Amino acid sequence: MGSIGSGEILLIIVIALILFGPQKLPELGKALAKAIKEFKKAEGEIKEVFKENINLEEKKELPLNKMKSEDSQNKES
Repeated sequence: MGSIGSGEILLIIVIALILFGPQKLPELGKALAKAIKEFKKAEGEIKEVFKENINLEEKKELPLNKMKSEDSQNKES
């Protein structure tokens, strides 16, 4: 139910040709492709920021974990 078949794609293309005409359709395709490219670029940048923040958080937690483990070892001795 979620996938688009070849009949539906053909119907969409015919409707787009009727609405926009054959001259305007390539321009719309280029604009759509550019928008998708920009979206993917922004998505990649956001992923990098999240990865950097996660790495920073892990580095901050590492000394705290070391201190906690050292404290527990000192208490056991």
